[in-house]
Amino acid sequence: MVNHETNYTRRLEYLLEICRNLSANLDLEPLLYALIEGASELTYSESSSILIFDSEANNLRFAAAPFYQMETLNNIGVPVENSIAGWVFKNKQPVILHEADKDDRLFRVADRETAMKTRSIAAVPLQFRGNTIGVFETINKHDDLKYDEADIFILETLASQAAFAIQNQTILEEKQEAFHKAMEVDRMKSDFIAIASHELRTPLGLILGHGSFLYDTATDEQKPDIDIILKSASRLKQIIEDFSDVEKLEYGLTRLRRGEVHLSSLIRETSNAFRDIAQDHKVYLEIELADENIKIEGDTEKIAIALRNLIENAIIFNKPGGRVNIKADVIPGYVKMSISDTGIGIPADEQKKVFQRFYQVEKHLIRRHNGMGLGLSIARDMIQMHGGKINVDSQENLGSIFTIFLPQNLAQADAAQKVFLVE
Repeated sequence: MVNHETNYTRRLEYLLEICRNLSANLDLEPLLYALIEGASELTYSESSSILIFDSEANNLRFAAAPFYQMETLNNIGVPVENSIAGWVFKNKQPVILHEADKDDRLFRVADRETAMKTRSIAAVPLQFRGNTIGVFETINKHDDLKYDEADIFILETLASQAAFAIQNQTILEEKQEAFHKAMEVDRMKSDFIAIASHELRTPLGLILGHGSFLYDTATDEQKPDIDIILKSASRLKQIIEDFSDVEKLEYGLTRLRRGEVHLSSLIRETSNAFRDIAQDHKVYLEIELADENIKIEGDTEKIAIALRNLIENAIIFNKPGGRVNIKADVIPGYVKMSISDTGIGIPADEQKKVFQRFYQVEKHLIRRHNGMGLGLSIARDMIQMHGGKINVDSQENLGSIFTIFLPQNLAQADAAQKVFLVE
C-alpha cells in the first residue's frame, strides 16, 4: 500500500513538472511531442499519440506520435465511425480497453502500417471550452499491467494542455491568415488607387479644358448644363487628388515644407472658396477669428488640405438652413481651431472610426451624400504631420465639432508624429 501511494505521488510530481516545463514552450510541435512522451512514461505505455479532428475529411488525423511512426501515420486518417478513437471523440468520454485487439472498433490499418500490435488502450477526448477537438490516447501498458483511473487522470491533465496549445495555434494561424489577406487587399486597393488616378487625369483634364471653353462661348440657355458638367468634373478631380494624397501618405512620399503659415488668411481664403457650395446646400458659413494675424510654422498647403476636407464635410453633411462655424484662437504654444456644424451628426459608436480611410457612416447602398470616405482621414494625417491633434465631438442629429490643435512652432511638435521637414 505504501509503495503504491509513494509511486502515485511520484507520478503526480512528475506530471506537475511536465506541465510546468510546457508552460515555457510556445511552439506547438515540440510541445505535443513532449506531452506524448510524458504520457507514455507516466502511464508505463509503449506509445502515445494525439489525434485532431479534420472537419473537411470527417476523420481524425495524427498530430503527434513517436518520431519513428509519424511519417507513416501522417498519411492515415482514422474514421470517426468504427474506431476506438472515433468512439471517444463522438461520445466525449474516456475509454479503457484491456483487450483492445479483440474489440471490433479497433482501427487495424494503423497497426498494419506501423508493424505494431495494439493490445490495450486508454484514451480521453481533447476538449477546449466544451468543444471536442480530438483524442489523446496511449497504448500497450508494460509488464502486463492494466490501465486504471489514475492513468485516465494523467491523460486528461495532459490532454487539457494539448487542447489549449492546439487552439492557441489555430487562433494564431487564423489571425495571421486574416492579417495577410488584409495586407493583400490593402495592396490591391493601393494599386487600384494609383492606376485609377493616373488613368483618369488625362481625360479629366480634357473635359475641364473643353468644358471651360464651351462655357465661355455658350448661350445663356446652354450654360447651366455645361456648369453641371464642370462641377461634376471638378468633383471627380477632387476625388483623384484625394486618391493621390492617400497614395503619397501610404508610401511615405509626403513631406512638410517648412514656412510661415498665415493661418487667419488661410482660413478666410479656404472658407470663401466654399461659399458657392454652401449656398447650393443652403448652409450659412461664418468665421470667428480671435486675431486677424494668427501665424504658425508649418506647411500652408498641407493645412489647407485639412481645412478644405473638414469644411466640405461640414457643409455636405449639414441640413438646409444649417450653419458651419470656423473658429481660431491662440492658446499657450498652440493654435486651436474648430469647425462645427448643425448637421446630421455622428453616432457615438461610429466616432472612433470616422478617421479611418474609406470609412463612411452611411451605408453604401442607401447613403444620401457623395464622397469616398477619405476626407477626414487625409485631414487627420495632415494635422498629425505637424505634430498636431484632431478630435471630434458629435451628437446624432445635432451636429459635430472637429477641434484641431497645431503647435505654433514645429520644434514643439511631438517627434514621434512629425515627419522629416524639407526647407
